[in-house]
Amino acid sequence: MKRIAYLAALLITACSGHKNDFDASGTFEAVETIVSAEATGTLKMFNVAEGQDLKAGEIVGVIDSVQLYLKKKQMQAQIGAVLSRKPNVAKQLAALQEQLKQAEREQQRLTRLVKADAATQKQLDDATTQLDVVKKQIEAQQSSLGITTSSLNEEASPIFVQVAQLEDQLAKCKIVNPVSGTVLTKYAEANEMAVTAKPLYKIADLSTIILRAYITGDQFAQVKLHQNVKVQVDDGKGNYKGYDGTMEWISDKAEFTPKTIQTKDERANLVYAVKINVKNDGFLKIGMYGEIKW
Repeated sequence: MKRIAYLAALLITACSGHKNDFDASGTFEAVETIVSAEATGTLKMFNVAEGQDLKAGEIVGVIDSVQLYLKKKQMQAQIGAVLSRKPNVAKQLAALQEQLKQAEREQQRLTRLVKADAATQKQLDDATTQLDVVKKQIEAQQSSLGITTSSLNEEASPIFVQVAQLEDQLAKCKIVNPVSGTVLTKYAEANEMAVTAKPLYKIADLSTIILRAYITGDQFAQVKLHQNVKVQVDDGKGNYKGYDGTMEWISDKAEFTPKTIQTKDERANLVYAVKINVKNDGFLKIGMYGEIKW
């Protein structure tokens, strides 16, 4: 009887010993990203499954974009119709440019004749005047054609903006996975209706997982950022599995102790939250209980 009592005492002591063999405890969590639709339409393709590993930039789905594509083609046709009215400046000035060359040649010929006393000064003055008239006609024509071209460009400018908006909307019809990680929850299926801002799936990078633990006011001064700590979790076989962790965040505000959390001093009413980064070997799961010691 005494032997049984002694063994029971040892067991109680061992359990109590482990109970106090940690400085803080908490649960594991991860940075979760909810990916939502950025366009409205039918999900024509949606290749996402819970537990699937996805890479950043991977196209996982497509939303119906036929109407947007047709509207874009319509806008492009309108742009073509507007710009087709732009004048061909080179062709419309060709005749005047030829007249200018002829006037320049005539002025040069009369200049030589005047020097040789074979032509009068009045003839040379008339040729010079004709040359100036042609130059002014070209300037006026260039100004008129420039105004017309500028006006048509301004008319087409808003349509170009509409095309750019449609291209942006078409790009958003492709569901692009934003971060590398594992799909935690799937909220939609292929052929369902997607609506802008409607969640499609939730993903998290589980290669590094975070243990959110709580420390007492007395322990607050004992921890610091980037401090190395030891993390242990129940392996399900009655033993504990150890990991190395790094203190990445320490709250500066005290809060009441969560009901599901144990602290070194069970009488503590106010605690400080801390986050410890832990490299995950695949064993650690979101929501799993963990203990830390430094």
